[in-house]
Amino acid sequence: MTNSFLRLQARTQRFTLGTPRGFQVSPDGSRVLFLRSASGEDRQHILWQLDVASGEETRLADPEALLGGDEELSPEERARRERSREQAGGVVGNATDAQVRIAAFALSGKVFVADAVTGEVRELATEGPVIDPRPDPTGTHVAYVAGGALRVVAVGENGSGSGDRALAEPDGPDQACGVAEFIAAEEMGRARGFWWSPDGTRLLVAFTDKSAVRRWHIADPANPGAEPNVVAYPAAGTDNVTLRLAVVGLDGSRVEVDRGDDEYFVTAHWSANGPLLIAQQPRDQRRMTVRSVDADTGATTVLAEDTDDRWVEIVPGVPAWTADERLVRVAVADGWNRLVVDGKEVTPPGLQVRSVLDVGDDVLFTASADDPTQVHVYRWADDGVTRVSTSDGVHTAARGGDVTVLAAWSLDHAGPKVSVLRNGAPAGEIASLAVEPPVTPNVRLMTVGERRLRVALLYPTDHRPGTKLPVLLDPYGGPHAQRVLSTRNSYLGAQWLADQGFAVLIADGRGTPGRGSEWEREIAFDFAGVTLADQVDALQAVAASEPDLDLSTVAIRGWSYGGYLSALAVLRRPDVFHAAIAGAPVTEWRLYDTHYTERYLGHPDEKADVYDRNSLIDDAPGLERPLLIIHGLADDNVVVAHSVRLSAALVAAGRPHALLPLPGVTHMTPQDDEVAENFMLMQVRWLRDALGVA
Repeated sequence: MTNSFLRLQARTQRFTLGTPRGFQVSPDGSRVLFLRSASGEDRQHILWQLDVASGEETRLADPEALLGGDEELSPEERARRERSREQAGGVVGNATDAQVRIAAFALSGKVFVADAVTGEVRELATEGPVIDPRPDPTGTHVAYVAGGALRVVAVGENGSGSGDRALAEPDGPDQACGVAEFIAAEEMGRARGFWWSPDGTRLLVAFTDKSAVRRWHIADPANPGAEPNVVAYPAAGTDNVTLRLAVVGLDGSRVEVDRGDDEYFVTAHWSANGPLLIAQQPRDQRRMTVRSVDADTGATTVLAEDTDDRWVEIVPGVPAWTADERLVRVAVADGWNRLVVDGKEVTPPGLQVRSVLDVGDDVLFTASADDPTQVHVYRWADDGVTRVSTSDGVHTAARGGDVTVLAAWSLDHAGPKVSVLRNGAPAGEIASLAVEPPVTPNVRLMTVGERRLRVALLYPTDHRPGTKLPVLLDPYGGPHAQRVLSTRNSYLGAQWLADQGFAVLIADGRGTPGRGSEWEREIAFDFAGVTLADQVDALQAVAASEPDLDLSTVAIRGWSYGGYLSALAVLRRPDVFHAAIAGAPVTEWRLYDTHYTERYLGHPDEKADVYDRNSLIDDAPGLERPLLIIHGLADDNVVVAHSVRLSAALVAAGRPHALLPLPGVTHMTPQDDEVAENFMLMQVRWLRDALGVA
């Protein structure tokens, strides 16, 4: 088997296979459940259990043993995985009861439950194919979705399926019960549509209706006899899914919830520490409202409202209740995301809260301080804020009782190091089985320019100072994603590109996370102007101190927003950029979805000039530089119409360019190791030809 870096990167899914993830800690701290494949080249994830006292790891649920063959995914499950960009197989997600004893998961559209105490794993007799099975907190029932209906089955049932029944069923093909709609899953970070009550007798259920949403047809030109994939896509300015909430009882009762007039249902929280909570936003996203819900009557009470003249950011993990029923949320104050408990900001300005991980007697959360390339785990209690993670890098955690599982990524090592802490003291580790990458990034993290842009610069491994190099910018550059991080794995692919003879520059400009609310909001109504200016400024600032960068041969490549930025660069700044590869680019913002696009650019009916100014179609006649456009034909997020429309405008203007369609490829790049290798080698050859370098 060929073991080139590119093939190995594809087979290992960028060296992530074999790394432990999805940690769940029992409230008594005795065990940790987690997901991990059996090796660094095995796609099938296994559900594992760690005995904290002994440090022993055991396989709790192995797909190979349970299925005895290849996994078969339903269209619904494929759609869920596309939204989460999940490329692995096997047990890629699971949910547990309150004791982290009963774990439920889906394999090949079937419901399985595993008992972490007895070790027993079995299939439940259900309708199918299923998605999103979740045990109730008492571990006696599992709710799941099949055919758009929310169903429930008793965990004790092990026969003909007589315990399986529907709790809520759709009235037609455009309706669904208990499912996260496209916008929730793609843009809000909400992958679920139902929540159990703490006593396991009722559920909060989202009922969605997509009948008003426009239908788009995604065809497969490589197979003209195949029926197009018809998707309900809420493009900017068009109708969204309509959604209502109800509390549904196992006894058949149903209570409609008064949601008010807000269009977007963001999330829910139902714990034993307080009443049911829901968070919602209006269409313009300039307000976040937290309501408590009377589960008996459906009446709601506004507990908190946060407003912003641009938008209110969704922060994972909130709202929630502390153990003594104090409301926890994250809100902007003094220009920073601050942790708010019982209406009071409890974290200082300058500490940008990114997510809330766990809420109990105290609050466990992630945040960035003065260095946005690092993300640390912090704990807030009544006596103040304490940093839990101690090493440089990017961290996350899970917690149960007095046990915390801390995962740390660093520039000093590949992959995460996972530590188990009891009362803050080391109590063990969870091993990574990932393949060790064959390259070590030759990376320097820098802060440059008047705006103190964070950049990463990579030279070839064998670079000799004084040797001029063509420059390749490799950005994402847009909101909600950060490329410049203090982790080795962030730069493995970039180092391979550098070793092909480039100085590779990655820059995080305004709009990227970690640097406060004002920094994020500077892109409002001006994607094109702000994000492109920051890439240019980063390049020129680095070149001023790094004479080996040859500014006469500068290329840029990117995917998704990075693809948009790459095409934008050669269209509007050909004096700086001499070639571009635009992968899956947004080219006309009216074709992208409501929640993302309207948050930053406003409603197209009200801001037509903003959409025109930030889209690329009208720039086509000005193309002077080589441009390669690449797009997956099966992409249902940034549909191929973006690239086709830009290409058509370029043809109409007589501007030479190249358009590379990828049959069967979605918004994720090709994963077959041979195809992935050739895909990258082709891009490098094209860049060299376009720049006129050897």
